[in-house]
Amino acid sequence: MDQREQAGAAALRREAAVREAARRGLIRDEAPLAGFIDVAGLAEARRGLRAAFAGSRSTVLHTFAAKACSLVPVLRLFAEAGMGCEAASPGELAQALAAGFAPERIVLDSPAKTRTELRTALRLGVAVNADNFEELARIDEILREPGPGAVPGARPPLGLRVNPQVGSGSIGAMSTATEHSKFGVPLRDEGGRERIVAAFERYPWLNRLHLHVGSQGCPLELIARGVREVYELAEEINASAPGRRVTSLDLGGGLPVNFADDRVAPSFAEYAQVLRAHVPGLFDGRYGLVTEFGRSLVAKQGFTLARVEYAKEVGARRVALTHAGAQVATRTVFMPDAWPLRLGAYDPDGVAKRTPTRVQDVAGPLCFAGDLLASGRELPLLESGDLLLLHDTGGYYFTAPWAYNSLPRPAVYGFEPAADGRVRLTLLRPQQTLDQLVAEAGGRPAEPHLTEGEVLPARHPPA
Repeated sequence: MDQREQAGAAALRREAAVREAARRGLIRDEAPLAGFIDVAGLAEARRGLRAAFAGSRSTVLHTFAAKACSLVPVLRLFAEAGMGCEAASPGELAQALAAGFAPERIVLDSPAKTRTELRTALRLGVAVNADNFEELARIDEILREPGPGAVPGARPPLGLRVNPQVGSGSIGAMSTATEHSKFGVPLRDEGGRERIVAAFERYPWLNRLHLHVGSQGCPLELIARGVREVYELAEEINASAPGRRVTSLDLGGGLPVNFADDRVAPSFAEYAQVLRAHVPGLFDGRYGLVTEFGRSLVAKQGFTLARVEYAKEVGARRVALTHAGAQVATRTVFMPDAWPLRLGAYDPDGVAKRTPTRVQDVAGPLCFAGDLLASGRELPLLESGDLLLLHDTGGYYFTAPWAYNSLPRPAVYGFEPAADGRVRLTLLRPQQTLDQLVAEAGGRPAEPHLTEGEVLPARHPPA
């Protein structure tokens, strides 16, 4: 199946999922917003990634960046498919372990790891990429600790993140290889290269280089230039010391996503082709390779469905008030030019609306004026009770909600084709209840008012 056929099949699955969600009443008063993940689409994305690196003489560990879709059931699908996991916090590490990833297939990349976090990862056998020279020294101290809690002799790969300083893509906030990026050790600063080489001489356990140029807005050639810089650094380190000090290269992730239509562009195959052209030595078997793709694996495999609650005329423009706003589309609301989303209009039965289009604003439920998904967008007329579909939200959107206005986290459903021609829906994460929301805020349902200095007893006696 070529890319056009895959996109067409994915669109049919999505339309069927919208109809099934409407038929089952999943979008209603008590739950006016939900996220959906295409399980078959995830499998296609994984196959595309593996095929892109097939034929390489190098061993490749493809890890999924947990931050992009931190749902344990989704992580479990990647674990069961034989992939690894990239974690960037203690929470993501715990989620990865809960999903069934073996520790030796997990990479920890947090830029601000505590000693406890490092000690835990090292004792588990999780690979660690240090962000800076101070962290390398901290790891060395932990590895030297005596006693029953000491790190076992068989150690996981331990790396140093390098900032190749090759410049920014079109979205500065998504570019991590700029001159002043907060991530990694700068390669082009005065004396930077020499300090990195010296670190590999100082720490015999250090055996990996890590980089990440950025994600959305970063062209493939920019990413490849960063990889080339770090590859040449590895060659220099290995030439300056006996044996092979650098045995693996962690290339990070960051493949951009096309949010304009259903096409996957660029593809993993195109990315690997650019790497082969710029850095052919990557694939000759001398270095183990690690990838850390996230959004590019899941973004186009998910959508968000929200009910239109009201529609009104304001200043001669139609405004649709929906239940999807900055709480699930934070980047789109605050950076609409960098993160525009396609929107689809459906009637209450989940059938795509074919009525004439009209210029409309699409607003979210949050109490600030800028909570807009789209401004002046041509869409079929949105009316109360309609369903609004946010395309390509499988990465970061409904799985990383913003807590402004204390709206409950939405339910998330997985969907896949069923034998009867419809789709089968599976609950991946239930909607957060109001009691859970109150408890998370440090209270109990119907918490009485506290006067200053008053302390509540552990349990309230009955009234």
